[in-house]
Amino acid sequence: MRSNPLSLLLTVLLAAAALYVALPLDHLPGLESALGTPEEPRDLRDLVRGLDLQGGTQILLEADLPADTEIPEGSMATARIIVENRVNSLGVTEPAVQGQGTRRIIVELPGIDNPEQAIETLRSTGQLEFIDPGDAQLLSGYIINTTNRPTASADAMAAMAAGVMDPAPVPFPDTVFETAMTGDVLNDAVPGLDDTTGLWQINFELAGDGSDQFFNYTQANVGRPMPIVLDGVVLSAPIINAAIRDIGVISGDFTEEEARSLAIQMRYGALPVPLQVVDVRTIGATLGQESVSRSLIAGQVGLLMVLLFMLVIYRLPGLLACLALGIYVALNVAVFKLVPVTLTLPGIAGFLLSIGMAVDANILIFERLREELRAGRSLRLAIRTGFNRAWPAIRDGNLSTLISCAVLFWFGSNFGASVVKGFALTLAIGVVLSMFTAVLVTRTFLQTFLTLTTGVESDSRRLLVGH
Repeated sequence: MRSNPLSLLLTVLLAAAALYVALPLDHLPGLESALGTPEEPRDLRDLVRGLDLQGGTQILLEADLPADTEIPEGSMATARIIVENRVNSLGVTEPAVQGQGTRRIIVELPGIDNPEQAIETLRSTGQLEFIDPGDAQLLSGYIINTTNRPTASADAMAAMAAGVMDPAPVPFPDTVFETAMTGDVLNDAVPGLDDTTGLWQINFELAGDGSDQFFNYTQANVGRPMPIVLDGVVLSAPIINAAIRDIGVISGDFTEEEARSLAIQMRYGALPVPLQVVDVRTIGATLGQESVSRSLIAGQVGLLMVLLFMLVIYRLPGLLACLALGIYVALNVAVFKLVPVTLTLPGIAGFLLSIGMAVDANILIFERLREELRAGRSLRLAIRTGFNRAWPAIRDGNLSTLISCAVLFWFGSNFGASVVKGFALTLAIGVVLSMFTAVLVTRTFLQTFLTLTTGVESDSRRLLVGH
């Protein structure tokens, strides 16, 4: 086994890059824009924190149906999944979306900037329609009746009379417009800026059969308007200039947030049951600053004890393991920022647990190394054999942990237990990085030590054996 200067150089560069991202510094604008968007660059100065660490907004949604109406089986479960997809697309990290009883859904949103826009996105049924207006001139903002929503106008007038909705024009209360197509023809929808006007728009992509249907309709109606309606409200009424196939654009007087919200609703389809907002409340960090501070102190004390243990028991190898552990921590924090991973208290627990597993891998390697040295093997052969014989135990132990993480992550994803997902994710990242640092980084350090001590093997053996 020969020393590899390239491995040492790559290790140093990797450690420097990890520290650059991990430390709370002002980073390169190009890096933050590449990770986010030019309009909303990612802020890498701090870790993303969950609801228990930073607080947020809790929204209670309820099926907007009479109490004696039986909700079809599975409808609320489907609604919960759609709501969760919409929340995730809002950019909210580590949301909690859970069913409550048979008619309610609880949504917890950590640290959102615009709760009103998020609420509107969640509660909207998201029924998108492309309307045949006939001879009527429909303008943006009109509330109309359609084939799929024949009472939309009456419902809106009742809501305005009750003061629930701001007044809006309802020019056709007795007219039901024919729905030419619904949002089912769409495959995807994303917000974007019009290169010519600089206004926000929604670029949509049509599904296979929907593309043919859209093409046939637009080909037969060139020169006529095709109003686009969401939940009975006219979004825009563009003129069909040519037959459209595969991709299209919805333009209108949208703000950035409105365009993003609309794209999310189009992308994730209509709710199977209408939802109304029953309660909205702002909740503080459930742990409190004092609890967080104490948890951090406990983690620092535990880490310090681990480092002292490695130094006392293993001497020079322990020092090398401490250096590798420092790189491991920097890599973890960097990955948490880059992904990004939302840290909750269970997530922090998973990270600290992975630190113990990283040290465990080093202990296995060093004990095998000691055994080889005591058996009389040369330093070079002892290091190589020690790593080779420790690797199967490290691999199998970490693989079993990764399987457990996968099961926990699946459980959290399918049963709305986002706290379990956070624990599983941070632990899995830590396990993978611990294998990397224990096997590759520590090995590189030992190879470098062996190269630097060539010719003084007796002293080197004494430092490595430890006693």
